[in-house]
Amino acid sequence: MRLIVVGGVFFLFWASLWVRAGVLQIVQGPQLAEQAMRQHLASEYDRGKRGVILDRNGQLLAKSVEFVAVSAQPKDVKNPEEASLALSRALSVPPKDILRKLTSHANFVYLARRVNDRAAAQVKALNIPGVSLASEYGRSYPNKQMAGQLLGFVGYDDQGLEGLEKLYEPILAGKKAKYVVQRDASGRRLYLDAQGREMANADGSDVRLTIDSQIQYFAEEALAKAVTDNKAKAGTCIVVHVKSAEILAWANYPFFNPNGGDNADPKAARNRLALDVLEPGSTMKPILIAAALQEKVVRPDTLYNCERGSWNFQNIATIRDTHPYDVLPVNKILRWSSNIGAAKIGLDLGATKLHTYFEKVGFGQPTGLPLPGEAKGLLRPLNAWSKLDLATNSFGQGIGVTPVQLAQAFHIIANNGVKKPLRLVLDPVQDSAYWPETRVFDPQVAKTVQLMMREVVEEEKGTGIKAHIDGLELGGKTGTAQKAKATGGYGEKYLADFVGFIPAVDPEYMVLVMVDEPEPNHYGGVVAAPAVREVAMKSLAYLGRMPETVKLAQDQKPAASTPAPEVAEILGVAFPPMNLAVNGAEVPNLVGLPLRKAAEILAGKGVVPSLKGNGLVVGKQNPIPGTPWNAVDKEPFTLWLSKAS
Repeated sequence: MRLIVVGGVFFLFWASLWVRAGVLQIVQGPQLAEQAMRQHLASEYDRGKRGVILDRNGQLLAKSVEFVAVSAQPKDVKNPEEASLALSRALSVPPKDILRKLTSHANFVYLARRVNDRAAAQVKALNIPGVSLASEYGRSYPNKQMAGQLLGFVGYDDQGLEGLEKLYEPILAGKKAKYVVQRDASGRRLYLDAQGREMANADGSDVRLTIDSQIQYFAEEALAKAVTDNKAKAGTCIVVHVKSAEILAWANYPFFNPNGGDNADPKAARNRLALDVLEPGSTMKPILIAAALQEKVVRPDTLYNCERGSWNFQNIATIRDTHPYDVLPVNKILRWSSNIGAAKIGLDLGATKLHTYFEKVGFGQPTGLPLPGEAKGLLRPLNAWSKLDLATNSFGQGIGVTPVQLAQAFHIIANNGVKKPLRLVLDPVQDSAYWPETRVFDPQVAKTVQLMMREVVEEEKGTGIKAHIDGLELGGKTGTAQKAKATGGYGEKYLADFVGFIPAVDPEYMVLVMVDEPEPNHYGGVVAAPAVREVAMKSLAYLGRMPETVKLAQDQKPAASTPAPEVAEILGVAFPPMNLAVNGAEVPNLVGLPLRKAAEILAGKGVVPSLKGNGLVVGKQNPIPGTPWNAVDKEPFTLWLSKAS
């Protein structure tokens, strides 16, 4: 009986175990397996890396870099007062700010973001429960202020807030991805490998601009000089490759460094090329004359009485010129920039036709470029124009355009009358450049205006002679616009601008410079034209399109036996006779050559010279000309460079 009882007890015990096991594994098995999965695995979300912004040559303009963020779960921090003091020393943040976050009721707070490696290491060494480090991406702009207003910036959450960063946010931003990690019994995550991650396609796409970083640098350098030398408030510069309509440089001054992010000065971040609405002044005259030629209202030799520089218009207002011109043909009205002559051409053309052509060239509407908040300018309705409005609009008063609108209008003339929308972004990202092309002016009309603009720079007393480059024929148009006052009427401030075509006829490049409120000289031909010249010279030399010739300053010509100490400028006249044969037995005379040509000659001999000074022209060399090539290896080849003026 005792054996039977003991056996029964053991049987019931084992039977209950088997029943319990059956219930857990068979009846509740799927439910418990799912619960275990939730306990031991965790889903996490991550965002891919933001795409980069490149110039046309693949040079980085904006990239994402990894930073460290310090965060905390306040409920897990045991001693907030002590922790805040320790973290304050590591992060250089006031203790009271950290304590306020550590004592908050939030489940999660950021204590500091984008901290450097040293601070991150100090925080890690503190090993404070509830405080953790995590990686995050932030934006870096390697070239600092270069094209800063155009690029814009991103916020702490890696989201574009201004400029192209904002406009192309859907393309640049990394995609949100989900991945699964294991957890231990305490709930801590185990990052053993990348299994389960879906990050391969989560990174944002890259955006490639038409901007050329080197030409951008030339434009910013020349613009800064023009603004500071003339004590102006601000300035803009745009360089366009005419045939492709691609913008090679987009410069605003004062500069803006987007590495400062959302703490930067909002005024400096203003993209003036797209946002500032200004009266263009006399740069409107080529547009007016092109319209008048297209409508066969005038010919280049049509004569107008310019009233000796002062014209009482219908007893309403007096229109004045800077010089007392008498009777001038249309081409000289443009060359010498007569307001009176332009007003009379506009009156002959008529308000309806002039207004129509203003609309055709793009005034009064955004260009369609990828520019957040681009202004549409100011073009009043035709029915609001009076006779005086017609006269003043003809020489650029009473109408407001943005610098990029003016560049688009002049591009039509440069492109032989065809309106081809400007481009800022290359494939595969499409922008407004895919709008259809339209013809605004006949080719002959555009070429006639190009020839007239050539006279502005190349002919005697042209208002743009300071843009002249010997050996090249440039075209251009100056503008000196009196700025309106906030209280009405015109004040004592001016806008100086100049548009240049390179070369004058069938131009390949176009450069526009605007300088806002220069003092004391405010004429476009004096303030803006030299900046256009500097941008043109340096850009052509960089692109290899400058005639490979130089002109020594007449008052600094060296003796035949000594190298030139200075070279005035890169110009278009013949080199002095010299033996440049790479395969010759002796070192040639490189003095007076553009740096690019000298470097090519030396490269043919496998020589990499050491460069001294700043400039584009060789002013002195060592070894001296005539030194045997076999002696060059014994001493370094050095070139001293001279600045072009």
